[in-house]
This record gives sequence, C-alpha cells and structure tokens, in this order.
Amino acid sequence: MEELIGRIAQRLGESRVLVGEAVSQRATSLWNSDPNPAAAILLPRSTEEVSEMLRLCHGAGQTVITQGGLTGVVAGAEPGNTDVALSLEKMNRIVEIDPVDALAVVEAGAVLQGVQEAAEEQGMYFPLDLGARGSCTIGGNVATNAGGINVFRYGMMRSLVLGLEAVLADGTVISSMNRMLKNNAGYDTKQLFIGTEGTLGVVTRVVLRLFRKSASRQDALVALESFDAVTALLGRLQADLGGNLSAFEIMWGDYYQAVTGNGGHRAPLSRHHPYYVVLQAEGGDPAADADRFEAVLSDALEEERIVDAVVAQSARDAGDIWKVREDFEAVLEPPPAYLYDVSLPIRHMEEYVDDVRERMLGHWPDGALYTLGHVADGNLHFFLRPNAPGDLHGPADRCVYEPLARYEGSVSAEHGIGIEKRMWLPQCRSAADIELMKRMKASLDPQNLLNPGRVLAAESGTGRIGAPHGV
Repeated sequence: MEELIGRIAQRLGESRVLVGEAVSQRATSLWNSDPNPAAAILLPRSTEEVSEMLRLCHGAGQTVITQGGLTGVVAGAEPGNTDVALSLEKMNRIVEIDPVDALAVVEAGAVLQGVQEAAEEQGMYFPLDLGARGSCTIGGNVATNAGGINVFRYGMMRSLVLGLEAVLADGTVISSMNRMLKNNAGYDTKQLFIGTEGTLGVVTRVVLRLFRKSASRQDALVALESFDAVTALLGRLQADLGGNLSAFEIMWGDYYQAVTGNGGHRAPLSRHHPYYVVLQAEGGDPAADADRFEAVLSDALEEERIVDAVVAQSARDAGDIWKVREDFEAVLEPPPAYLYDVSLPIRHMEEYVDDVRERMLGHWPDGALYTLGHVADGNLHFFLRPNAPGDLHGPADRCVYEPLARYEGSVSAEHGIGIEKRMWLPQCRSAADIELMKRMKASLDPQNLLNPGRVLAAESGTGRIGAPHGV
C-alpha cells in the first residue's frame, strides 16, 4: 500500500494524496460521523488523473471506493481501512451552459445546487431536485440514478443525462459526451454507468439535459382526510393542470405533526389531519396559471376532495411550505432512527404503510413511524424510530422490506442498494437479473476493485464477483 501511494504521489503530486491524520479528520459520510477509515484519499483534478490513479491501483490489485458528496444513505461510499477512497471533490467545474441546445457540461464533483443556479442564470432549468441539493454531486446523482421531487414530470437522472465520460477499473477512458437528444448509433454505453453505483466505472464528466425556465410557479399545501382523497386529487390535478403539475409530495399526519411540533417548523395548516400534500405547478403564463391553480384548489375544496389549503403568495411562503416537507431533523431524535426508501404501486400504499406500522409496533410498542414520499411516482420514505436502545437495524429492515414482495414493490426507489440493502436485492430482482449483473461486473471489473461489495456480494473468501462460465 505505501509503495502504491508513493507511486501515485510521485506521478501526480503529493497534493493529490491524503494519508494519516488528513484522512481521519474527515467524517466517513453525512450519516456516519466516525473518522474516515480509508487507507488514503486520492484527489484527482481531471479525467486523465482519474485514469492514471485507477491504472496504478489496478496494477497493484488495490480496491477503490468512489466518493462524491457523501450524502448517500446505503453506505455505498463508505470505505474500509484497506480501501483507497477516490474523491471527485476537486473536479467540480461547470464547464458550459448551452441555452441553444439546452444542455450543461459539468464535472462529476459539481454540486447539484450549483448546477441548478448556473442554469437559472442563463434562463434555463435543471429539474433534478432533492433535499441534499447543497451537498450531493452530479457524479453521485448519476451513479445512483437519483430521483427527487420532479420525477413524474421530468424523469429520474437517467432521463436527464445526454452523455458522459467514465473511467473503467483498469484506467480505460470511455468518453461518450453526446450532446444530442436523439442518437441511436449503436449501444447506449452511458447506461452502464447510470444507477450502477460506481461498480462498473467512475463517472468524471456529464452532459445534462436542461429545460427553459418556467415563467410561473405556484406552490400550495393541502390537507386531506383519506388516502383515497389523495389519489383522487392527484388524478384531478393531472387532468386539470395538464403538464404544469411538477410536484405532488405526500406527508402522513404523523410526520407533519412531528416536524411542526414544539421547536419545529411553523404549521401552515392545522395539525390534526391524516394526510398532507405539497403541490407545485410550473407554466408559461403567470396570471393565467395562478388563476387556474387557485380555481382547481377551490373546486377541490367545494367537492370536499381536500379539507384545507394554503397557497404560497411569495417565494418565502413557498420556502416555508417546502421546509416542512424537506427538513426532517425532528424525527431523528432520540436515536436510533432508520431511513427507508421504497417504491410500490400507488394502489397498495395505504395498506402497505399500515402493514409496516403494525409490524413495527409488534416489535416496539413505543416505536414511531414517520411516512412521506413522492407519491405520484410510487416512492415512499420512512423514518422508523424504535424508541428503544441498541442496534435495531436488522429487525427494522425486516419490518419494512419483508412485506414489500406481496405489494409488488422494490426495496430501493432512488437511493440504490449499496451495502445496506444488498441482502434484499433478490426480493425485487430475479435470479436471471442478478446473474446478468454479475456478468457485467465480471466483464468490466474482473478483479472486483471498484466499489467492491456494493450492489453485489463477492464470493466467499475472494474479492471477485461470482461470474458464469465463459465470462
């Protein structure tokens, strides 16, 4: 290890390599404040430097864990003490915003919020949006196929990537910086690196699809008395607002009550309703769009689809509404608290949430389950707090994941598999699917050096992913 680190430092400069105290002073991740245990942290400034670092690590058989903003929740970027961490924090340039072709060219370490703001300065809009926007990076968003609040209108990250550049485990650079919306020339190789959590290659640059900035935006918070009312409202808004509806975020009453309780956010609506939904619509005619938005909500109130509503009258009002949805610190105390990200058909959501709550209370009668999500795209998030001491992650996982199979659900909607969900992958992917994943991994990274143990487990006693004969 020391010899390898010395060679990298000699080749690329000592400033590109952190060791010892410079590593341990850093936290392992946003969710894990323990000192970073990596044997070293490599800090490339270009695709060429990533290639050289990986080539040297490959020659030495050294495992490499790729790191971005460290906001992931499945331990996918957490290294062990024999791993080298490859951080793309220095590769953070926004290279180009092109309003004509509606695209941006950015390095993988660029922070999502910075990309959003750079696009906005040019009258453009990058629609990927999630609570960690100020910390997460574009490379991590690509690697995990990030989702967020605008998925049902704009799609997940996969739909927003036109092209990318990535480096394979042996240092080979795969550059497909496509700038066209249509390009059917052969295999779409960028898909190998989107949503595969850095196990097949390290994304270094990305061409992102942009949209024209909307002239109007309306935000509201509404209260509802049943889940049937939630789904009915969603259908009504999709019909009456057409393509303008861009966000439809649900909060169960327990979550809303927790985050607006003592010391929490100001409650825009009374706190006794069982369901709340944050709405957002965007359009091209400010006056007409606002009138139509308020008319639709008025009709919903008259028809008793909703029982109360507040419409934001300013950007500050909108911010206050969204803080209730996005700032969840109140549900994390006292620890332990476990965050979950699942997807399932909308028609099963109410029954599934009740099932999870019943299972949790069977384990921990004083436990709490806080539920919210991007209901329009079938994605729910849980904060499960046992209100009991000890490491209870295993039984908490079973409460959430075991019933998913009967509801046709997935253990990961947008956060990936990483290490924490690996044992549950067979529940929502077939044996043939997993075998194909192993073939891909064995083909592109036969030594299993890139993010080993993420998504797929290594064979017992080896570092290699089990591969079929002939691969």
